[in-house]
Amino acid sequence: MIRCRKIPPPPPCDSADIKSDVCATPRFRALTVVGVFTRECLVIEVGQSLKGEHVVRVLNRTKVQRGAPKMLFCDNGSEFSSQAMDLWAYQNGVRIDFSRPGKPTDNAHVESFNGTFQRECLNAHWFMTLSEAKEIIEAWRREYNESRPHRALGERTPAEFANQVAASRDLIGPEGAENSL
Repeated sequence: MIRCRKIPPPPPCDSADIKSDVCATPRFRALTVVGVFTRECLVIEVGQSLKGEHVVRVLNRTKVQRGAPKMLFCDNGSEFSSQAMDLWAYQNGVRIDFSRPGKPTDNAHVESFNGTFQRECLNAHWFMTLSEAKEIIEAWRREYNESRPHRALGERTPAEFANQVAASRDLIGPEGAENSL
């Protein structure tokens, strides 16, 4: 009799990028953070100016909710290559994998997500205030995570898939999940 061992999910890796909406009044930028394995949009932080310190605050909030990733994929923008980000990564044991300049495919997960975000949310709304943009974008993010099944996730929503991954980590234990990869 052949016994199949359940293969645990990979350690968490996140992908981050900054998306700008220059057509909105006022103009704003959005930090998007996506779970690579679960395809869950962890956060979209909207602001007129997002610097490394802002990114660190957002990543700390995300860390409290679900733990720090083992790896963070991002581009070489100043908000990701700042001293604040470098210190945060060091203190949290996170490896930052910077994409090569001019190679958005190095960070394909968040680039793909940002294309969907642009088409379905940013292009569909004319934001008159920053607070209106934050409200509409957060509603879209929740709908993306909770109401839209993905073929790559076995027709489950990112939230359903993330919950199943978290449950399997609880059954196996964090040490077993990382040692069996």
